[in-house]
Amino acid sequence: MAASNDTKFKPAVFLLTGIPGHEDIHLWISIPFCLIYAVSMMGNAVILYIIKTDLSLHEPMYIFLSMLAITDLGLSIVTAPTILGIFLVNSREISLEACFAQLFFIHSLSIIESSVLLLMAFDRFIAIRDPLRYASILTLPRIAKMGLVFVLRGLFVAFPVPFLLKRFPYCGVNVLSHSYCVHQDVMKLACADISVNSIYGFFVILSTVGLDSLLILLSYVMIFKTVLSIASRRESLRALNTCVSHLCAVLLFYIPMIGLTVIHRFGKHTFLLQIYLGYVYLLVPPLMNPIVYSVKSKQLRVRIIRVFVK
Repeated sequence: MAASNDTKFKPAVFLLTGIPGHEDIHLWISIPFCLIYAVSMMGNAVILYIIKTDLSLHEPMYIFLSMLAITDLGLSIVTAPTILGIFLVNSREISLEACFAQLFFIHSLSIIESSVLLLMAFDRFIAIRDPLRYASILTLPRIAKMGLVFVLRGLFVAFPVPFLLKRFPYCGVNVLSHSYCVHQDVMKLACADISVNSIYGFFVILSTVGLDSLLILLSYVMIFKTVLSIASRRESLRALNTCVSHLCAVLLFYIPMIGLTVIHRFGKHTFLLQIYLGYVYLLVPPLMNPIVYSVKSKQLRVRIIRVFVK
């Protein structure tokens, strides 16, 4: 009986899931995943290198972009081992400690990315609303302090999550829904009351991603109000054009993340949609953010071309 209880309450591993029903072509599916990770890491690394080495790009907008690139690199590095492990070598097992560590970094980096997008919205608001005071408001020390506060916020709110999960007994077949670990997925496998975890997870979403998205929306309401007050149509379009890259980054991040959160909490019979949306949530923003900003920013595009021409 004691041995049975130990087995029931102390599982050694969780089992990750690839794409159900397509196990026979996982190796072929790994090719686009490898390409996505390669482009994401190279793109964000190139962005960081150019911003670091080019003094003319040491402006608030590009400093915030470098923060976004660092966060996207972190997400790619954290998720690549398990996702590629499943599709390349069918490595499904992950220990509890590794799973809890991975979900901590995924959630903290996601919260930090949400914070960076909020800072970038504030940057665009100041640049359009009060361009003459732009440099005096967004000074380097102030940017550094804001960045540090939001990094600490992401780490602080995600820190209790592994400990809240570690206290649970897990029994049965511990198969996760994704190729990586997230709090909503792991807590459903617990053989105990998960109401505390559910409430805390809901609080974290509302106080971080929910609040950030609301403030970003408010920023754009103020931006559009300012733009509409500009007499010249050409100047209005020019001002709005500076926001296009950021709007794309916001939509790429928030739509999959909010959709995945809703499906985890309320969705039934949407297993495949949950899996696909999970990949979009983690893989698409790090892939597309460098591409979108490189295409829309002439300064950045010219310097990237110079790097590769050399």
